[in-house]
Amino acid sequence: MKNKYVFVALMLVVILAVSFGFTNIYVSHTQAEQDEEFVVVTSFYPMYIAAMNVIGETEGVTLKNLSEPQTGCLHDFQLTPADMKLLSTADVFIINGGGIESFMEEIAAQYPDLVIIEACDGIELLCDEHEHEHEEENAYDEESPHAGHDHGNLNAHAWMSVELYRKQISNIADGLAQADEVNSASYLANQKLYDGKLSELQQLQEEIRQLFAENNEVVLLHCAYDYLALDYKLDVAYCMDLDEERQVSAGEVAEVIEVVEHHGVKYIFAEELYAKDMCNLIQKEVDVEVIYLDPLTRGEYTVDSYLKAMRKNIDCMKSAITN
Repeated sequence: MKNKYVFVALMLVVILAVSFGFTNIYVSHTQAEQDEEFVVVTSFYPMYIAAMNVIGETEGVTLKNLSEPQTGCLHDFQLTPADMKLLSTADVFIINGGGIESFMEEIAAQYPDLVIIEACDGIELLCDEHEHEHEEENAYDEESPHAGHDHGNLNAHAWMSVELYRKQISNIADGLAQADEVNSASYLANQKLYDGKLSELQQLQEEIRQLFAENNEVVLLHCAYDYLALDYKLDVAYCMDLDEERQVSAGEVAEVIEVVEHHGVKYIFAEELYAKDMCNLIQKEVDVEVIYLDPLTRGEYTVDSYLKAMRKNIDCMKSAITN
């Protein structure tokens, strides 16, 4: 009987030893995987989709986004402790630049060794000159509701120009290739593949550009569309930046109507989410076509979401012009 207890005790010791050994192996393996993981964080939706295409199926790379899927443009985005914790795990932080990420000073101070890739690096950004010039003509002061979100007088919605978006993709690929040399070939190959698809979009844009030839003056109700005007070589008669916080006055509606009549504007580019009511009022007074377009600041987290959204924008413009 005594020998039986000794045998059981020995078996328990062996089982515990084996279990402890396997646990150590698992923990070590998991820790090694975590240490080898290359973490890329993006600032908001357009940058996430861009990085998703450049990273592709590259092994050992994890992509995360700082803001919530439906945040939209980072006009008044405030960093949370959870955001800072996420950035503490990042090897690379991909931003649009041009002042959209107004919190970068805080991040740079907190994480001086974090690699920052600015998609707009080397891109000549537009200024919000249309809106400001119009304000000066009408003697509005700096507190005018036209002030909008100008990111320091720079219009940094460069992703709305397919041509400039291709440059952003190139900047992201080059930045990742430098930061993660092991996977550099993968990033550059993915960038080349995605660029080919974007090139096809540009060819479609050329067709629309020809259709706008005789009516090339437009009113914009979102400053992101300034980059569409750039791609299609359109003249902007008036620009107002509408979002969820923008309250439009009757005087501003009358002002847009006056511009449409004075310049003979045929088309208004607007985001339906925020401009529908205003556009309905305008169309009751003047004969103008409203083309509702996607500013691509929110949407599905899929690799083809930019391509699909921009193609839909192209189709909307073509339909409005040819009908």
